[in-house]
Amino acid sequence: MNNEFSVISDKICLKVKFERIKRNLSQEQLAFKANVNKNTIWKIETGKVSPTIETLEKIANAFGMNFLDLIDVSKIDL
Repeated sequence: MNNEFSVISDKICLKVKFERIKRNLSQEQLAFKANVNKNTIWKIETGKVSPTIETLEKIANAFGMNFLDLIDVSKIDL
């Protein structure tokens, strides 16, 4: 179960990066829009940390997307 969580977390981190790049935002711009530290975005995108639900909600709002759409990683293969 722990390994499954790790894979899902990795996919969510990858999706954050994908959505940011798709919107042509820098990590700094996303951090500002989401009201989180720039290092937090870097750590999420590089898989150094698993984002909290609160942080993911802030990021989803910054992207102008639904939280559930952000965490839907069913189409992401690692």
